[in-house]
Amino acid sequence: MHNIVDRPVAINGKVEIRPIMYLALSYDHRIIDGADSVRFLVRIKELIESPVKMLPETNSEKDLLTL
Repeated sequence: MHNIVDRPVAINGKVEIRPIMYLALSYDHRIIDGADSVRFLVRIKELIESPVKMLPETNSEKDLLTL
């Protein structure tokens, strides 16, 4: 994980400044297929962006509000 830096990104056709963090993975290519490692990083990204998904038996923020 790298540091969080404000960077320009396109959001709905407009340039906005958003905090961006790069995530990298080191692995042995002789043992792990590159496609598997990409799927793993995509899943980690999804969980970081929406931590509610990490809660057991909770599929949405609406469910969280009823706890």
